[in-house]
Amino acid sequence: MTDKAPTITVETAVAAPADTVYGLITDLDTMAQFGEEVTAMKWAKGNAGTVGSVFRGSNRNGWHRWTTTCTVSEAEAGRAFAWNVSRLGQPIARWRYEVTPTADGCTVVESMWDRRSSLLKSTAHLLTGIRDRVGANEEHMRVTLERLKARAEQSS
Repeated sequence: MTDKAPTITVETAVAAPADTVYGLITDLDTMAQFGEEVTAMKWAKGNAGTVGSVFRGSNRNGWHRWTTTCTVSEAEAGRAFAWNVSRLGQPIARWRYEVTPTADGCTVVESMWDRRSSLLKSTAHLLTGIRDRVGANEEHMRVTLERLKARAEQSS
């Protein structure tokens, strides 16, 4: 998929095999435990191994609650997993994890492309309670990767 540069990219080294890390990334229940806002991720159609599969994301920030529809756009076992996020048919974001084997385990790169319209960017805080979505997402991504790293290294 060709796309402009990601809005945010965060990277970490993990002392665990790429396949182990990829397995955690594609396990929705596990990934929901790692997120700062996500409270649940459930398959609505298909599974992690199939492009076009759909899952629903439930999110929370304080009293703010919202859901999203996520469509898998890339699923390369042990290497890359990505999905497009929408809400009420409007594009919100693209998320992608890339896992690259290294001599000591792997490197994980998490990227996010903000695809909201200017109208959604100016009003989304009413739904989510966050005015600086890009800044919040960058911090949340760092936390998610720290949690992913800890779980993967514990499992190895």
